[in-house]
Amino acid sequence: GCTDPNSINFDASADQDDGSCKYGGLGGNTKLVVRPKHNGVFVTGMIGYPDSAFVKFNATTSPGDSASAYDLVQLGIESDYHVGIDSLMPGKYFVFMTGWDSIANVRVFGGVSILLTQSNGTLQIDVPVLE
Repeated sequence: GCTDPNSINFDASADQDDGSCKYGGLGGNTKLVVRPKHNGVFVTGMIGYPDSAFVKFNATTSPGDSASAYDLVQLGIESDYHVGIDSLMPGKYFVFMTGWDSIANVRVFGGVSILLTQSNGTLQIDVPVLE
């Protein structure tokens, strides 16, 4: 079986890895739509401060807040409240988001672990962000 806990088909009872591990990453048919949410309100991207999503493949915990620690950085579109991440395969992901809450007039950030099991379509996830 698969002995790597970062794989979506990890088998805790496996004694030896048989090469069957499956991992997340690009090359699939699923779109992930992540939406930063602060104090119950979606954060809208602004000119000069778009929402940003940092994606770490095959991870369930944050690798930190440095962009270089992530496998993919995706910028949102100004005046929109989500960031789209295309072509994902089933797998484990950690998504860290940043944005500017124009109501509170403050930078917000936060992250969430995602287990993506579907192999096509779109999945929407709200990402709680804090000051």
